Amino acid sequence: MPYQKTKVYYDGSHFIAIPPDNFPRYRKRRKPKPKKEEKRDTPKEKFETAYTESQSLPRRERKKYIKEQMKEVISSEEEITAFIESNIERKKVNAMKRRIRLMRKVYLQEWNYFVTFTYDDKKHDKETFKDKLRNTLKHLVNRKGWKYIGVWERSPEKQRLHFHGIFYIPDKSMIGELVEVKDYSTKQHKVQTTLQNTHFQKHFGRNDFEPLNRQEDVMQSVRYLLKYIEKSNEKLIYGGKLPTYIVSDILDDDIICPYGVDDRKAILFDNFTCIDDGCIIGQASEEVINQMPKCN
Repeated sequence: MPYQKTKVYYDGSHFIAIPPDNFPRYRKRRKPKPKKEEKRDTPKEKFETAYTESQSLPRRERKKYIKEQMKEVISSEEEITAFIESNIERKKVNAMKRRIRLMRKVYLQEWNYFVTFTYDDKKHDKETFKDKLRNTLKHLVNRKGWKYIGVWERSPEKQRLHFHGIFYIPDKSMIGELVEVKDYSTKQHKVQTTLQNTHFQKHFGRNDFEPLNRQEDVMQSVRYLLKYIEKSNEKLIYGGKLPTYIVSDILDDDIICPYGVDDRKAILFDNFTCIDDGCIIGQASEEVINQMPKCN
């Protein structure tokens, strides 16, 4: 048995093992952040503000806008250019890491609905809509076992606030009732039938519960969330226990080959033996994986 208590994730095609020796358990203590100077932005803070503001501009104009804003805190043209390039690269790397983390969480969970909640100004203002919806979802996570990954969005034309997310709603834990509603889709220009929840309709307004019956339905919904956060720079919101890895001992016979940079990972057979602290739970399957310990 080459590896014990190994992190294992699914990448959509294979199970990948990360030997524990490659990732020490201790963490270095972070140095305390220096106190911010009063009445003056640091270059990084100025960049973050300018970067966010520039997202509404055409792609070709974004760097130019950021550069103009950075002149307030950096005087040298060469230093500004170098600073912008390094921080844009940092943004790209961080976005890639978040995407990888998201996909590993998605593949390890079960999902059954893509849900949209739409702001209704007759029931809330924008702040109370956000606060009360978050609070309701928090209670459903804690009391009913719901899980979700979502993002806030504003419609392009009317800027109406929405919350979109993929949800796992356990059997018999749905509040209210799902009822079929026929209305006109301005997006598709035709009458459509949607499932709306009576509880959310009463307390928040328009909502849509779209069943996710296939893995492709889940991935299509995830691609939508990713497309939006890349466009708007919004952050994903997670609810519920959403681990990233299975923790299992790994047998020699279950390793296909080394994998990754410097062969620091290993590709496993799809039916690899799941072992918890020396006890064989069974071959990898949805039922067996649900019994395995997990971590982030």
